[in-house]
Amino acid sequence: MAVLRSKQVLQDKNITDPSAITSLTLTHKALSDVSCLSDFKNLERLDLAFNSLTSLEDLEACTNLKWLSVVQNKLQSLKGIEGLTKLTVLNAGKNKLRSVDEVRSIVSLRALILNDNEIASVCRLDPLKELNTLVLSRNPIREIGKSLFKVKTITKLSLSNCQLQTIDSSLMSCTELKELRLAHNDIECLPDELALNIKIQNLDLGNNGITRWSDLKVLSSLVNLRNFNLQGNPIAETEKLAKKVIKLVPNLQIYNARLIDKTSKNEKGGRVDGTSTDDGNKPGVQIAEETNQSTRNKRSKHHVTSQNKPVHLDNAGDFGVKEELNHKIEKRNETSNKKKPDTKDYTHPVMQQDSKRKKQKRNELMEEKVSEISKKPKKVKQNVFSLIDDGEMPLMDLFTVDDTAEDVEISCENEMVDNKSLQDVITNDGSASSPLERKKIKKRSMGSAALQMLAPAAEVGLGGPSTWDI
Repeated sequence: MAVLRSKQVLQDKNITDPSAITSLTLTHKALSDVSCLSDFKNLERLDLAFNSLTSLEDLEACTNLKWLSVVQNKLQSLKGIEGLTKLTVLNAGKNKLRSVDEVRSIVSLRALILNDNEIASVCRLDPLKELNTLVLSRNPIREIGKSLFKVKTITKLSLSNCQLQTIDSSLMSCTELKELRLAHNDIECLPDELALNIKIQNLDLGNNGITRWSDLKVLSSLVNLRNFNLQGNPIAETEKLAKKVIKLVPNLQIYNARLIDKTSKNEKGGRVDGTSTDDGNKPGVQIAEETNQSTRNKRSKHHVTSQNKPVHLDNAGDFGVKEELNHKIEKRNETSNKKKPDTKDYTHPVMQQDSKRKKQKRNELMEEKVSEISKKPKKVKQNVFSLIDDGEMPLMDLFTVDDTAEDVEISCENEMVDNKSLQDVITNDGSASSPLERKKIKKRSMGSAALQMLAPAAEVGLGGPSTWDI
């Protein structure tokens, strides 16, 4: 157990005026008393994760706080935060909280993270008019009830690893909801009211008790659904379920953490694109390529034949014209059949040296392109509040906040291609060898991202690597 001293904080910051400090990170210090923080009137960001706090009453004077993390302490209540009316992000995961009633007075909250606590029921969150991210995973919650009955702004909701048996009409008012995580519960069916959540893009129902196909029919109303997980349900063992789901949700892009292959065959032996084939063992892309090549060969053959074929005119008056045209065709055929002699001497030292020089230049160009693409990805900075409000961003990408500002750095992972994959498809002149191979590179990188979309999400508001499993 340790008591925080103002003098110590000022020395660490090399500052003499407490009012000049707006951000503090005090993690892993076994702190049980932080009453000295009342001296820091302008404090806006405070990270007290991994300490031994049993109360937040020491923070009552920090009325300018906007971002607060008290992850993994020994808190049994949130008493003391009621006066922090400017707070927009609260992360109190991994404590021993049993109630969240104190947050009702913080109407400015936009992100509320309460995973891994002992919360059995959630009070009505109607006053939180700006709340759009709520994480309650790993709590003994049996029902949502009316806690979200009037919270229309919420876009991301995680209730994974709880004890939910049904969601009924509890999300009916959450019309802006885009990401819903309900994995590892006891849910057996999806209510018809879910059709009102038409903006849902990511839906995780893994490891529940869904057994009947009829309980999934409501998915046809979720026209914006792109990412759907059903692994671990009894119905997931049914044969051809994937094809039924894809047919039910035609805009789906990722199913059970795998990218959907639009060229795969349908149940009747045809492909999703509507064409059919007898080559059951060949991939759809390969078959399409062979079909296109065959068509091109036929067209080319027909074109050459029509060029070399003598002209036949039925009208006797055109005999002179016919003779002249046939003569020109025969002359052109004779010319095209003559091969031009190859006068180049490839054994000559000068030619060999020139060939080596060109080959070396092409290799250097390829290495330069590989080096450019493999550089560190770009960083895009956004304001922390606009990022919280970004309904398009999954929970796993929701922000990492640095120690000195409220800016968020998001890695542009989709722009990265590994060196090996690039080298496999680059020709000697440094460009991708064909549109088909360039498409394969893009698909390979998309597949990698898809497998991570339902992975553990980044800890919202913590500012470090995630330890969740939501």
